[in-house]
Amino acid sequence: MVDTRAEQARCRQNAVMGDAMMWSAVTVAVLMVSTWLLSLVLVNASIVDIAWGLGFVAVAWTVRLTVDGNDARQWLLTAMVSVWGLRLAGYLFWRNHGKGEDFRYRAMRKHWGPRFGLVSLVTVFVLQGVLMWVVSLPVQLGQARPTPSVGVLAVIGLVVFAVGLMFESVGDLQLARFKADPQNAGRVMDRGLWRYTRHPNYFGDACVWWGIALVAAETGWGALGLIGAGVMTVLLRRVSGVTLLERSLVKRREGYVDYVERTSAFFPLPPRRR
Repeated sequence: MVDTRAEQARCRQNAVMGDAMMWSAVTVAVLMVSTWLLSLVLVNASIVDIAWGLGFVAVAWTVRLTVDGNDARQWLLTAMVSVWGLRLAGYLFWRNHGKGEDFRYRAMRKHWGPRFGLVSLVTVFVLQGVLMWVVSLPVQLGQARPTPSVGVLAVIGLVVFAVGLMFESVGDLQLARFKADPQNAGRVMDRGLWRYTRHPNYFGDACVWWGIALVAAETGWGALGLIGAGVMTVLLRRVSGVTLLERSLVKRREGYVDYVERTSAFFPLPPRRR
């Protein structure tokens, strides 16, 4: 005989998870469409990069305010995502402010001409919105369950997150200081963390999301959020991160090929001897 109370509890739990995913999708859709409309006014699609970090913060707070779960885990996940997202958005705003549209979007604008507005809605804003929703799955699912309490796995996730945030923050700071020196114009940054990995910021980003996913995985169904961390890692390593950036750096930076030969692409490792 089926335990009616257990079945009802499962149904309620599934409904809570569905609510978390639904409200997250609505939040992402509103944010990305609004950002697209603003990009048309500003004639600058680069603002999507700033919206990327802010979108995850919006998702985290939307779920926190609309879904019941374990308070400690909800606050932990919301705080982790908020710290990461606000830091990233603030850094990108500071770095890009007053510099015009990124070369990637300028190339697209030149290629598509008057049609760029509608094309960018689908290929830039909607696409990034879908990826944002998928990557944020641990934030959604990890908040949608009242049990168990925060435990060892969450602590491990918090440590991984802290390591990632350190790599990302310190890497960005070191690169900003390097670029601020006119004597470094056109040179390759191979100091500090950049001596051990060509992309400490991307490595840190991946660690941040694996840390968040581990916190969510403690809830059982939240383990599905590991998909989000995996997607983020693939994006950083093979799609819009390392691969795309290095195509241009090889052409624009004298000595970058030599830097590639001696330095790990992603995971921090001692420089290879030549």
